[in-house]
Order: sequence, then C-alpha cells, then structure tokens
Amino acid sequence: MMKYTIQTLVVIAVSFLSIFSADAQEAKNYYYTDASVFPIYGKAIENTSATYERLPASLEGVTRPSVWNLAHHSAGISVRFRSDSPSIKLRWISFGLATMNHMTDTGTRGLDLYTQDPVDGHWRFARSARPQKDTLNDQVVISGMEPKMREFIVYLSLYEGVKKLEIGVEEGSVIDQPALDSPRKGSPIVMYGTSILQGGCANRPGMAFTNIISRELDREVVNLGFSGNARLDYEIAELMAAVKDPSLFVLDNVPNCEASLIDERQEKFFRIIRDAHPDVPVVFVENPAYPHTVFDKRSAADVAARNASMRAVYEKLKKAGEKRIYYIKGDKMIGTDGEATVDGVHFTDLGMVRYTEYVLPTLKKALRKK
Repeated sequence: MMKYTIQTLVVIAVSFLSIFSADAQEAKNYYYTDASVFPIYGKAIENTSATYERLPASLEGVTRPSVWNLAHHSAGISVRFRSDSPSIKLRWISFGLATMNHMTDTGTRGLDLYTQDPVDGHWRFARSARPQKDTLNDQVVISGMEPKMREFIVYLSLYEGVKKLEIGVEEGSVIDQPALDSPRKGSPIVMYGTSILQGGCANRPGMAFTNIISRELDREVVNLGFSGNARLDYEIAELMAAVKDPSLFVLDNVPNCEASLIDERQEKFFRIIRDAHPDVPVVFVENPAYPHTVFDKRSAADVAARNASMRAVYEKLKKAGEKRIYYIKGDKMIGTDGEATVDGVHFTDLGMVRYTEYVLPTLKKALRKK
C-alpha cells in the first residue's frame, strides 16, 4: 500500500484545488464585444488597409513590399475600454505564427492588458495574453478582481498582425466606452524608425518604448517602426505629413540608413513633414552606441559615420533658420554598462526603459515649445 507524508498530501490537495479553480474559471459564461467598437490608438490615419494595420490601402504597390508587409504588424496600436467584470478574456486571431530567435512570442504575437490605478491614475500592467500554437487564441487574461468599474488598455502584438480582437467579460458585467481620455486621444506624437522602434525586442507589447512614452506623457503615440526598413521612403514622410494635428515628430531612422543614404534623403524626408506642419517640433535621434562597438572598431566607425551625417543635416537646417528642431545624441542612450540589449543591437526591456528616460526630457521640452 502506498504511503503519503503530510507534506505530500498537502501538495496533492493544493493541486486538486488549482485544477478545480481553473475548471471553475473556464466554466464561467463570457460574452464578447468586438474591440473595433472602442477607441483605437496609435494609427497615423483612421483609413488603413485593415482595422489594426498601419498603412492605408492606397500604399499597396507604392511602398516597397517589405514596408507594406511590416505595416500589417500591429506595433503601437492599442484599444481602450472599461468594465466592471471580475475577469477579462481576450480572443484574437493573428495573421501568422511569427517567431524569432531573439524575441519572446509574448512580444511578437501576444497582447498586454493594463488597467488604471485608481489612486495615482497611472497605468499598471495587469497581465499578458500569451499566444498559442495557432493563430486563434482565447484566454482569460486576469481574474479574481473586485467587480467595480476599471479603465483598461489592450496593447497589440509588435511583430505580427491582429486580424480580429474580441473582449470577453463575465455574464452580468458591463463593458463600455472609456470614461477617461487617457492617454489623450488626438494630437499624437509620431515616431518613425527601425526594428527597435517597432518593438524589438521587448518581452511584451507594453514594454515597447513608444508605448512606455505614451503612458509617461499620457498622450497618444504613433509607431511607424519598420524592421530593417526605415530607409527614408518618401511616401512614409507623406503619411506622417497627413497625420491630423500632430504634436511632435521623432525621426529615429539612423540604424537602418548608411551615411550616404542619410546624405541623400534625410533633408527631403524632413522637408515633406515640415512643409505640411511648419510649427510642429521635429526631433532627430542618433544611432545608439551598441555595446559591441567598444570592441568592434569597424562597427564603431560605421555608427560614427551615420551619426555624423545625421548631425550634418540637423546643423544645415539650423543654419538655414529652421526653428523647433531638436537633436538627441546616442552615445549614452541605453547606458554604458552593455547590459541593455538582447543581441548587441535590439533592446531588452531594460534598454526600452533607458531609452525612454533618456529621450523624455527632450520630448517634453519640444512639446512645451509647441
């Protein structure tokens, strides 16, 4: 006859209770609302090729195929709602099963749920919706909450697109439009850049620095990060110029542009934006100092050349009398200890936080001047 110690019996009992609790949670009845009926944040223009995509259908066949394909990724897009449900369930369909060897699936294909702290008003991470091995996902993200009205944000996937999103609440609960304008909708900060700006390689969507900046400034931010393809395509500048009532433009494209490309295209890219919005501040951002450039002198020289070209464009514009332009150097952007990247280039969550802390003073200054 098998004998059990008291400790073993306790473990078995806890296991049964956990299974029972999970079954009970799944047994709850949920009703779903299509997320598209709620405010959608982070889009340059409303009329995009699909609800959670970043470019208008008119750019298909106009912009380079690699840019068009990356525009299907829902980086920087979020949905706002409120509910008194004790649990929140998310059901979403991804375009595909994107996976990368230097980024978590939670970051590439997952979702993040945030709720507003009723005491200090700050947005707090609640929990992530982790993707499964299929494009259809249906998960209880958080449960056991006190049944009272809360404001929520759902941040969408960074390196995969979301075809459809539904928000599930418990039967008898309320789901409604947000009562608070937070982050402030409209007058967005529009940020253009590379894979890092798109979100590589945050562990989860809420940690992409565009989303952190949005929470810190309580303002909508548009993420126009195109992995490996921030190569100063003029149609993207025209899209940025078409944004309604922008508050600030950030040009963080240097990591994808060799010095010669910056020399050739950066000023015209800026001019397209400036001619449409003569009074809106524009911030130029250098390439960060990658950790490996301490040792790799060829890479160090390449980064220095790119930054020198960006600086030359900025200085030329200043000399020509351009106002409301700002410049952020990259040498100390993510710290000097070499610990802020996953692969020597793409940011970890630490890198995302350090970047945000580094650029925020300049962004706040530019916004005050406007």
